[in-house]
Formats: sequence, C-alpha cells, structure tokens
Amino acid sequence: MAKKVKVGVFGGFRGRTMIDILADHPEAETVAICDKSEKAIAECRQYDPEGKVTFYTDVEEFFRHDFDAVVLANYANEHAPFAIKALDSGRHVLSEVLAVQTLNEAVELAEAVERSNKIYAYGENYCFFKSTFEMKKLYRQGAIGQFIHGEGEYVHKTVPIWHALTYGDPGHWRNRMYSTYYCTHSLGPLLTITGTRPVKVVGFETPNTAALECGMLMGSSGMEICQMDNGATVKSLHASSIASTMSGICHAIYGPKGVIESDRWGPYVWNGIRMRLEREGEKDLFKDYQPDFPYQPEPPAKALSHGGADVAMIYFFIDKILDKPQGEHCIDVYTGIDMTIVGILAYRSILAGNIPLEVPDFRIPENREKYIGDNFGVDPKVCGDDLVPSCSFPVPEVPDEVYAQVRRHFEDQSKG
Repeated sequence: MAKKVKVGVFGGFRGRTMIDILADHPEAETVAICDKSEKAIAECRQYDPEGKVTFYTDVEEFFRHDFDAVVLANYANEHAPFAIKALDSGRHVLSEVLAVQTLNEAVELAEAVERSNKIYAYGENYCFFKSTFEMKKLYRQGAIGQFIHGEGEYVHKTVPIWHALTYGDPGHWRNRMYSTYYCTHSLGPLLTITGTRPVKVVGFETPNTAALECGMLMGSSGMEICQMDNGATVKSLHASSIASTMSGICHAIYGPKGVIESDRWGPYVWNGIRMRLEREGEKDLFKDYQPDFPYQPEPPAKALSHGGADVAMIYFFIDKILDKPQGEHCIDVYTGIDMTIVGILAYRSILAGNIPLEVPDFRIPENREKYIGDNFGVDPKVCGDDLVPSCSFPVPEVPDEVYAQVRRHFEDQSKG
C-alpha cells in the first residue's frame, strides 16, 4: 500500500468537516489536530476511535508533529502567519478563507510560497460547487460569448447565530471585521468561472444596524464594484445582518449570447443552474437543472457540507500533493490573494470616499514593493498605526452587557 499523506488540522470547529472527509480518504490521514479550546478537542476525538491522532492545545507543539500538510481552519484573520510558518517548515498548506488580512501579509505569503516550493491551496469552497464547475464549463465552451458582467452575492444573516461564532468575545475577529472583509464567497467563483482577475475596485457599505443587538461593529452590507482585466464589470455583495436565508447565495455571468446563474431560491440551491441562451433563428433556450458532479470521487452523502464542495476541495488538495491531474483545480496563492485583497482595497476605497483603487497583481514581484509594511486593517495586534475603524458610518458604543448576554447565550447553548 502506498504511503498516505499525513495531515495536521489546525482549528477544531471548522476543521471537523475536513477531519470527517479525511477519515475516508484512501490516500490521506489526519495525524494531528490542534485547537486552543478543550471543548473543540473533545468533539474532535469522535473522529479518532482507534486513538491514532495526537491532539494539541499548544500550536508550537502541534507544528513539531510529523505531518506532510496542514489544513488551516483557525481564525480567518490568522491564516497567513501560520501558512507562512507551515511553508517554511516544509509543509503543504490548504488555507481556509481568508488568505490574508493585510497587503503586507499578501506580500509575505506570496514570497513564502515561492521560496518553499510547496503546495499552497486557497480553500474558497464556493469555487467547488457543482454550479461553479458547470458555469465554468459552459463559459469556456462559449455558451454566452465574451464575459461582460458578473454578479456574486453571499447574504447570510448571521446575527441569530452570532453567539456560536463569537462566544461573546468583544475582540473576536468577527466583531471587529469590516463590511467588505469576507468577500471571497461572493467574488471567488466569478474569478474561477471566467479566468479573469480584478484590476480596479470601488467599495460601498451601508450603516451598522447590529451593534446593540450582538456587538457586530461593521456595516450591515458591503459591496465591491470591480473592473476585470478583460474590461468586464463585477458586483460583489455580502452581508451578515440584513434579511436573508442561507440560500441568499448567487453567482451570475452575462455575455452577448446569454446569461447563466446559480439557483438562488429554487430546488437546487448552491448546486443548480439557471440559464437563458439566445439562439439565432430559433427559440431562446431556457433551462433549470442540477448538473452532475464532474469529477471523481462523487461526494459521499455523509459529507455534503456546503453541497459537497468541501469534499472536492480536500480531494483536489491531496491530488495536487500527489501530482495527480485533478490537482489542477486547486486555487493557487496568487488567485487566493486576488480574491482576498479586493475586500481590503474596497474598504480603503470606502474610507477614502468611494474612490477607485488599483488591485495589484502579486504574481509580479515589482508590484509588491509598494505594499511592504502596509498593515491597513482592523486587527490591533497587527495593524499598528494603520489601524482603522470597523465601519465608515457612526457605530453606537456597545455596552459590556451586550457581549455578556451573547456569552450567556453561547454557554446556555453549549450546555444543551
């Protein structure tokens, strides 16, 4: 039997999905799991009935463990430093969303990948929906002609579950993030489908409505308007505190010969397609359907989180490490940076009065020099003099009792 890829998973809450998928992978195995939370560690032990996994609450000890690759499922504002640490120690990396939280980190991450000669895969799972694959196939076949305009939306009202996401911690990254920060669910699939990249961005946001309800400091919604490198335009919208359901997810591409979009509200949410194609000399084609999963293995029923996209993401990462053809579907570091820094620059645009800003291509080393030491952002541990507020509109001061109430809700739910 061929030697399995040994994987360490950093982050026991989001990481449980990856651990579950890896448990059935014929060519990979989880050998180490790390989380600072004893509760998360306890819940992860269910995936180790034979006692083969080593569990850590200390990250330095975790990185001394013998593994070939690491899945970063820790806090979204802390992926880049640990990705760099893993790459520099000779490990392959699958990084959950987001890739970086500052432009300086983007420079450091790109250079770490280049000097390591290891695999870095960006884990934007919305790029691995069946609908995303199908839209990519249809577009590349010329179904709608040239890409002229695209729209992506990720509208997920998280206020009702904020206690489970932030634990009532005022300093939690989700409480501090700004409206355009978490942009890659809405933007990423459009880059994957069309193969284009953003070259210019303008940002907009709406006033905060949730500060006194749950402690969230950002605007209710954020939007990026992008110009792509082929001249197309893109609208990317995401929100955490406006009315929605989990199916408030949609990606659409427009061209001179038709429109294709994912199914927002119908029976195939996340994985369905709706399209209208113009047919010269005959009736236009209107079609709604759920495409088959285009690659192997077909996601098993037990692991259908995010419509099976998480399975595809993990399997393609392992394929990339093993130099198998399907590894080509992994999202490389430069595309992951493209997807991420649009949100950073959009917020800089917002604070500067909604001005258009260049989106640098970090594939070109000379483009990075301008952004070395650029720590614009909202994380006080990282940003220093570049620290900015979490919203461009006035936000009411959040009483300590709001966070205490969220904390009590989390603790009550944990007991249940």
